[in-house]
Amino acid sequence: MTVNPPPAPTRPAPCQWLDELSTAVLVTDGDLRLLAVNSAAEMLLGLSRDRVVGGSLGHWVTLDRNLANQLQRVLDEGQPVSLRGRSLHPLRAPEFLADLVISPLQGDDAEGRLLVELTAIDRHQRITREDQLRQQQAITRAVTRGLAHEIKNPLGGLRGAAQLLSSELEDPSLREYTGIIIREADRLRSLVDRMLGPSNMPRREPVNVHEVMEHVRGLVSVQLPLGLRIIADYDPSIPDLLVDRDMLVQTLLNVVQNAIQALGDHGEIWLMSRILRQYTISGQRHRLVALLRVRDNGPGIPEEIRERIFFPMVTGRASGTGLGLPIAQSLMQLNHGLIECQSRPGRTDFDVLLPLEGAP
Repeated sequence: MTVNPPPAPTRPAPCQWLDELSTAVLVTDGDLRLLAVNSAAEMLLGLSRDRVVGGSLGHWVTLDRNLANQLQRVLDEGQPVSLRGRSLHPLRAPEFLADLVISPLQGDDAEGRLLVELTAIDRHQRITREDQLRQQQAITRAVTRGLAHEIKNPLGGLRGAAQLLSSELEDPSLREYTGIIIREADRLRSLVDRMLGPSNMPRREPVNVHEVMEHVRGLVSVQLPLGLRIIADYDPSIPDLLVDRDMLVQTLLNVVQNAIQALGDHGEIWLMSRILRQYTISGQRHRLVALLRVRDNGPGIPEEIRERIFFPMVTGRASGTGLGLPIAQSLMQLNHGLIECQSRPGRTDFDVLLPLEGAP
């Protein structure tokens, strides 16, 4: 009687287990051709694994002489190397600082292969900056609420007095002045209410984010100049999110309209969606996070206000109120999300980040 040996356990495909890592990971052969790229590396380097696997690492990431020598050294000597604070220049993403660990892969079928791990230093800076932003916004909201109380009380008295005076005046020309007082008091009250941000709690329900993004795209398309176009680039694998649909529409509409105003009559806006893995929002780490990005190729946000754009009354336009982005940030925070911004001349990214609740 022949006894068959038990079947060998199946091993997951390389990218399947690499995708579980928060660290960006690249696998190359001895000629530095890419064999595998995980999701964290796709996001960090602006790459698509379907496009880059099989291609040269040096094509997608600029390898200076020192870095190329270190890679070859690991191949020749079989000893791992750690590099700190190296500046990397991806072909499809902005330059960034990272710590690198270059290791030879072990095993009969892995000879001559390298494992390159990238940890962006900017990521730790982002988390620190996010904590500082939350604290500053909490202080700003407290001060704003105190000021709003002090402003709204006399405004109410001013408006009431103008109404009483108007009822006593017989001359229509004089009543016109009291009408101005009433309208301006109402305008100031509305401005104060907007500064306070949303007062209603979100009604979170499953929402198809791509339907929302297409809805926003349709709303703004009717007002686009001829020289400006909107490009959609979605990840269809993103499931429904638990979010208040109206709040998400208002947030994206606000950001897209800002991009339109920044571009003027010519330019391009991209509406993008991606999945991030092992991402931290407001001090809480999430296994999966939806990234909804609005990108434009305009002049960028002025450097002097770049760090303060989510504060009330901060704007780079003479006609702007500086309330749209703070309100959008408050709306997303109510939905356990966050808005981040990176800007330089020629490229501005506003990223709406929302956790995928109950993601497997």
